[in-house]
Amino acid sequence: MRRAAAGFTLLEIAIALAILSILVVMAAPVVKLQAQREKEAELRYALREIRSALDAYKRASDGGLIAKETYASGYPPSLDTLVYGAPNAKDPKARPIRFLRRIPRDPMSTDSSLEAVATWAKRSYASPPDAPSEGEDVFDVYSKSGSVGINGIPYRQW
Repeated sequence: MRRAAAGFTLLEIAIALAILSILVVMAAPVVKLQAQREKEAELRYALREIRSALDAYKRASDGGLIAKETYASGYPPSLDTLVYGAPNAKDPKARPIRFLRRIPRDPMSTDSSLEAVATWAKRSYASPPDAPSEGEDVFDVYSKSGSVGINGIPYRQW
């Protein structure tokens, strides 16, 4: 009596590999979409963090904690001011008031050689909303990316 050989046949291995490759091909778009979702979540968080700091600076300026010129908008002159701080006008030692520990990078920026501050496009208070441009202060930030989000809205408009 002949004993059956242990192991898999070539046909069984080929079928298993075909099924495995189909599963990998089906999973690839899901993995790519998940990575994009994570980057978009980072972008939302970074924008919220910077914009909250800009608003806090404006409140401090309007409240007299930060000295400003008569016709100035009350927004910081640069994003770096949020990190390095502005002198406290009500403190005798004029210790700086800081609003951020660091400027977050734009996660949609592809140039890793840029500093975090340079990854953001800035809008001044004097520039119109439909044509944002830099100026004497920083009223808002937005992504420089030309890509479109999963929701169909360009990252520049977030």
